[in-house]
Amino acid sequence: MRRVHYAWVVAATTFVVLMMAAGFRATPSVLVVPLGHEFGWSRALIGGAVAFNLLVYGTGAPFAAALIDRFGIRRVTVVATLTVAVGAGLTTVMTQAWQLYLLWGLVVGAATGAIAVPLAAIVANRWFVQRRGLVTGLLTSSNASGQLVFLPVLAVIIGARGWRAAALTIALVAVFIVAPLAWIFLRNSPASMGLAPYGGDHIEEPPPLKNPFSNAIGTLRFAAHHRDFWLLAAAFFICGATTNGLIGTHLIAACTDHGLTQVQGAGLLAMIGIFDIAGTLGSGWLTDRYDPRWLLFGYYGLRGLSLLGLNAALSDAGLPLVAFTVFYGLDWVATVPPTVALCRESFGRERVGVVFAWVFAAHQFGAAFAAWGAGFSHTELGSYEPAFLLAGSLAVAAAAFSLVVGRGRVTAVPDTAVT
Repeated sequence: MRRVHYAWVVAATTFVVLMMAAGFRATPSVLVVPLGHEFGWSRALIGGAVAFNLLVYGTGAPFAAALIDRFGIRRVTVVATLTVAVGAGLTTVMTQAWQLYLLWGLVVGAATGAIAVPLAAIVANRWFVQRRGLVTGLLTSSNASGQLVFLPVLAVIIGARGWRAAALTIALVAVFIVAPLAWIFLRNSPASMGLAPYGGDHIEEPPPLKNPFSNAIGTLRFAAHHRDFWLLAAAFFICGATTNGLIGTHLIAACTDHGLTQVQGAGLLAMIGIFDIAGTLGSGWLTDRYDPRWLLFGYYGLRGLSLLGLNAALSDAGLPLVAFTVFYGLDWVATVPPTVALCRESFGRERVGVVFAWVFAAHQFGAAFAAWGAGFSHTELGSYEPAFLLAGSLAVAAAAFSLVVGRGRVTAVPDTAVT
């Protein structure tokens, strides 16, 4: 009987870690309404805290990727998971808005940034030669799985026991489930176990250790001289604005504005997650076979059309809302596998983790912009509709950006140039 390559064990464990991390990060979306009711905080104020979380989450990702290169996947993952537990646990005793910004914004934002989507790119490119796109899609779909598993459960807990019970649940899951799994099963590289990557024919020695800070900054300095980096970063800025920042943060609150309950709103996000799992897995499979530029063109275009009709769909709460859930859900994070593939094409396999982490940082800046901007729209204009329309228009622009990536590309210099 043929043994299962350990790469699949690492991939499965990483999926669970990323799924839990996605659930941790998405938790504020079910806290917007109860925090407003208890403390009298406006949605703009709470949206600002979420925006700060997303900024820290994204800005820390490149340094987290460099830390993984230096200290290994297992150590970084365990420390980050325990830090999430501390931040979530302490929110149960907060009484002031600055504490929300400190704990959920800074502490949880930094910790979840270390176990975010760039980790999927690192694992897929380090452990796999064959099925790399499929594995990237599988690991990326954990983002949807996290909201599918966590948000409805947390919404029910909040309804029955209050928001503090939900925050405590996050802390307990991090300490007693995620951290032990990561410590037991994760390994830094195939070479550390005397293995070749899955589908590879020889053991690949890991690159020499680098200073994490200089590695992250040096990689950014190199990538910033290439037009492809800015095109990918611009498109991913819009990707973040139209997913985590807008829909991930405000959809449940927008549902309550149209007469739906919090649980129904969380269920809607969960349904989006179901379709996203299928869409992201399909995207990984397609990325192994077709031009990623055209895939991104289709994904962003479809997302833009969905968002342009969202406010009308929420008002109807019937078939149009079902159509939005399906079409939007299919490409929630389907953009990740082709974006990782283009990063690898432009900047090489050894750099792909840190380069993609910088592109992902742009994603989170876009998410932060939308998290705050949509809250401002609701507070000042009384509606989320302007935010939905702007987001839809930006997604159509991202579709156009994607077709230009790779034209006139300059071949990346050897990785030894980054110190």
